[in-house]
Amino acid sequence: MAAAPHHLLYEFAKAALIKIFAFPYATVCDMYCNGGADTEKWADAQAGRYIGIDASASAVSSDDRELWENKWKPFTTEFIELNPSADDFEAQLQEKGIQADIVCCMQNLQLCFESEEHAKKLLNNVSSLLKPGGYFFGIIPDSSTIWTKYQKNVEASHNKGLKVVPNSIRSDNYTITFEIEEEKFPFFGKKYQLKFANEAMVENHCLVHFPSLMRLAREAGLEYVEIQNLTEFYDDNRTQFAPMLGSCGANLVDPRGKLIARSYDILGLYSTFVFQKPDPDAIPPVVTPDPDEEQERLWRQQAAADDLRRPQSEVIPIDPDQKGILGPGPADMRLN
Repeated sequence: MAAAPHHLLYEFAKAALIKIFAFPYATVCDMYCNGGADTEKWADAQAGRYIGIDASASAVSSDDRELWENKWKPFTTEFIELNPSADDFEAQLQEKGIQADIVCCMQNLQLCFESEEHAKKLLNNVSSLLKPGGYFFGIIPDSSTIWTKYQKNVEASHNKGLKVVPNSIRSDNYTITFEIEEEKFPFFGKKYQLKFANEAMVENHCLVHFPSLMRLAREAGLEYVEIQNLTEFYDDNRTQFAPMLGSCGANLVDPRGKLIARSYDILGLYSTFVFQKPDPDAIPPVVTPDPDEEQERLWRQQAAADDLRRPQSEVIPIDPDQKGILGPGPADMRLN
């Protein structure tokens, strides 16, 4: 049975990110590793050591581990059973002397945004694992896109004179249902369910408040590099990555390599994120946004998000140069 389009697109996004950031013999720490689902991608990138961390890492059998290490995986593999957003890595992994060149989180980072405490714990764990100069990257829901779609539904309901606030977003490709019907965006704990068309499984997520993610990362000693909607990530790297999608055996791009409407709609639900642990010995320092400019950008994003808490009549118009209320979002979903 052919893989569903959203699975193909998500696997493409993971492979593309790994291709960009990985380098030969790197030590990689994979948060919420899902039993080492991406080990083959890291093998293709010639990683030197793979460490998978998950609350259920013990589910990986010893036979699987031996297969990966001794047969078709050209790197050492280790699985550690810890909860990235609840356990203290520094205390428990100090004896192992693990220092990673790369920490990635390709799925489930959004679950730690159930509370500020959990999000802070995960980012502190990441910082304790990373070597100076190392990168932390992955994929998260694009809350700007999702929340803007939801707000458009709410506005349409108000325009029709309806008193009930809708709690869902629907497209031909998916349905998003919020746990609580409300018109404001709490910074933590905004839960929703995502169900793709023609699939019975429902995914449980939390929206990620990008300014809070950036703030907590900075407090943990990680510098913000970029948050980018996956549609823009693809367009920026289309020359390199279009053949990867074109070879999937599914109709995901047009003959010119541009995303078709279905692919654009699905990829637009997600963003890449990139942070870096500063290296004080690096000369020149790794290029990052100017701290003053980044603080101003963060303040403006936060102020725009706070506007959602006020009655619509009190909301100040958003600067059209800003990329959405909470982060990037694809171009057609940006508020202006």
